[in-house]
Amino acid sequence: MLFNVQAEASLSNESRQDIIALYNSNHLDEAYDLITKTIEDDRDYELWYLLANISQDRGDNVNAVFFLQKSILLNPKFDKAHYNLGNIYLEEKRFNMAISEYKRAVKYKKNFPYYYYNTGCAYLGLKDYKKAASYFKKAAGLKNDEADFYYNLAYSYKNLKKDKAM
Repeated sequence: MLFNVQAEASLSNESRQDIIALYNSNHLDEAYDLITKTIEDDRDYELWYLLANISQDRGDNVNAVFFLQKSILLNPKFDKAHYNLGNIYLEEKRFNMAISEYKRAVKYKKNFPYYYYNTGCAYLGLKDYKKAASYFKKAAGLKNDEADFYYNLAYSYKNLKKDKAM
């Protein structure tokens, strides 16, 4: 049997604040080390989310997905975790899984345009231009100064016309 020689510590509120301060000041390795030294049961959904973000920044999507799932398990209504999980799935071209996560994010925060925009991008990946256009339109309605929203909306409409012409 292998033993972890690095002892885990209980997480105080002060330690938690220190971790968040390190993360916010871009001292990601130090924040990651402090989080991983804490007892897993002491980690709340936000700390799992931070671990996921750091892992994703390091290109470690496998751990990022695991950490996001832990975050969601502790707080199923945490829209940012659903969104980030959707982003990983979108990057991996797992479009249906991405859509599912984006829809969960929208369910908990209806007025964030990028949740709709990325859902539209996932529908583009599936070549479902009608649904993609619907989501780009909603994103543009929430934030009308984002050129990408309109570009992808136009692209969706263009492809819808092509499909109808065939």
